[in-house]
Amino acid sequence: MVAVTATYYSAYSTTTSGQATTTTAATTSTTSATTSSTTSAATSITLSDAAKAALAERSYASVVTDARSKLTKLLEDAGRKSPLQNGELALDLSSLDSREIYAIASDKSFSAEESEAAMLEMQRRFEAALAGPHSIAQVTGNYTGLYNAAAAFLDALGPEEKASEDWKASRDAVTEGLKQLQTDPKKLPSAGEDDPVAIYIKLVETRGSLDQSMATLATNARAALDKRYEEIHATGRIPSFKPTSPNGTYVDLSGLSSRSLSAIVLDEEGQFTSQEVAAAKSQLRTKSSSVLMAGLKSASQSSDPTAFSQNVISAFSSLSAEERQAAGWSDQLYEAAVANYSTSNKLLEMFNQLSAGSSSSNSGSSFSFASLLG
Repeated sequence: MVAVTATYYSAYSTTTSGQATTTTAATTSTTSATTSSTTSAATSITLSDAAKAALAERSYASVVTDARSKLTKLLEDAGRKSPLQNGELALDLSSLDSREIYAIASDKSFSAEESEAAMLEMQRRFEAALAGPHSIAQVTGNYTGLYNAAAAFLDALGPEEKASEDWKASRDAVTEGLKQLQTDPKKLPSAGEDDPVAIYIKLVETRGSLDQSMATLATNARAALDKRYEEIHATGRIPSFKPTSPNGTYVDLSGLSSRSLSAIVLDEEGQFTSQEVAAAKSQLRTKSSSVLMAGLKSASQSSDPTAFSQNVISAFSSLSAEERQAAGWSDQLYEAAVANYSTSNKLLEMFNQLSAGSSSSNSGSSFSFASLLG
């Protein structure tokens, strides 16, 4: 589950019909968010320097080999010959890292359909990355967190992506956007045609999501589970959803994305057993709980009273309607977070006014919301 602002990058061009076409793209699994006193971005989850170094240490040839191996297995597990179906992404590619996705999109050893699927995945990740910060910006009217998320995404890319002219143009545009926001954080920057944030905003207003359909994900999950069962039976054991089962082999669903788990939980076409649904629901609840706990922990370390509300708004908006339904996140959660933000922000304004009044009437004393928090 994308709980926070994930850092991804993609450049787009728009056709005359208004549909988006990816021209070049790159992604990274690093997630990051920047918070400030008035515009906290979502909870920050960042790869360690050691993890980043480990990813970068692989040669490009090794990345291509790994990408081919992983893509082949995903296709086999899903019982598919192509990662596309009717021009749409038909595989969950979230298990591949950013360099592997980039290799599939750009290396000539991959087929045209595989490259197109990788570019769609890059575009999907980029949009998922900015969904939370964009929702926060809509509530707060402040675009700083949104542009900070884009900057963090760009800076976390691998060497192949960062060597491209598209990356340089987009990074320059985001830098210009942040510069303009220093003057007026509530005015959407005008940073040129290479600005990925402005392009993202236009896209989500006109096109909608690139996520795989629940039906496709359910079909893939069904095929993958059946294949896993066959492998377990071949060893003379039985599948089990209990990690400590003495006679069974554990079927681990933790590697599935939240959308794949949601497809099992919702089970719109009755393809899954009650045990499978229960196991997927348990795994999804674990992911959901970790998201909220991370948001609460991050907020407790911030002096901004609106931080937790913004984290919830970001997490909620980063999920599709199906994911929220499967996880039990109702619209009331979002409404409560928005209401809490409004109340907390109003209190902050009042305390700041008190601080200003106290300073003007008594230069020897100081009162502020920050001092009240200790």
